Amino acid sequence: MATPPPPHGPHPYAQPPGQPPTGPYAPQQPAGPYGQQQPTGPYAPQQRAAPYAQQPAGPYAPQQPTGPYAPPGHPAPAPPQAPYGYPQQPHPHAQPGPGGCQFCGAQPAVQATVRGHQGILYVMRFLSRSGVFCRSCGLATYREMSAKTLWQGWWSPLSVVITPITLLVNLGPRSRFHALAAPVGGFRPSLDPGKPLLRRPETLLILIPLALLALALTVLFVIGLFADDSHSAPLTTGAGQGKAQTLAVGDCVRNDADWPDQDLRTVDCGSADAQYKVSRRLDAPEQHCAGGDYLAALEYSPDGATTSCLTPVR
Repeated sequence: MATPPPPHGPHPYAQPPGQPPTGPYAPQQPAGPYGQQQPTGPYAPQQRAAPYAQQPAGPYAPQQPTGPYAPPGHPAPAPPQAPYGYPQQPHPHAQPGPGGCQFCGAQPAVQATVRGHQGILYVMRFLSRSGVFCRSCGLATYREMSAKTLWQGWWSPLSVVITPITLLVNLGPRSRFHALAAPVGGFRPSLDPGKPLLRRPETLLILIPLALLALALTVLFVIGLFADDSHSAPLTTGAGQGKAQTLAVGDCVRNDADWPDQDLRTVDCGSADAQYKVSRRLDAPEQHCAGGDYLAALEYSPDGATTSCLTPVR
């Protein structure tokens, strides 16, 4: 007679009665609003945040558009404020913008070069200042360098000529500065032009070279007026330059000009300078000079119409 097998209990992994099976081989249940299963894992769709969910922040957070093209509800950003609510001021060493003055940063501005000159005995210095100037800074530079040139540029021989040329060259930049409009938009105040050049005390120093020139011309005129290197007075100084001296019969003369020109001077008859002697005066038409005599010009006669005969003494 066979022995029946021992009774077995339930499987240790068996599902309890009345519950659906689970595990990798369990049938999949439909999910989602249309009966489709929602994917899970790293590729599952992200859930939308709630209306009051916290937005990401930090340096990599998305920037909200601002300015005139910002959507409603996003006002334009306020200008930067310094501590205690005061408007932020520009840095004291800020650089001028494109085309601005190199001294104050204002516009309009123009490129120019202002020159100066100094003369000390045999030493000379040629000065210049180049850059971009607004109207106020340019006029201030022009007036300063020109005023210094007026009292520092005359004290060497060549500087007497170079200084006026330097002052005339500076008139070009001066006209360009005057053509500019008033400076605006600078990061610091413009230079003060000060008084015009002709109203400054240095302008009076230009009278010094003019006075020296006038004095030199006066001295040369006086020396030339009183200088005389001859021992006898000329009877004439040429046609149209003065009245000739009257010759008397018996006077000895010499001619300092080449015949037929005459420049007769009276000399001592015993001196070696005596060349001719006035032998006679032709008072009547029938009178004539001896052969070999020379005829003195009419201007040497007392009446200006009588001819005198000049006889060679040797």
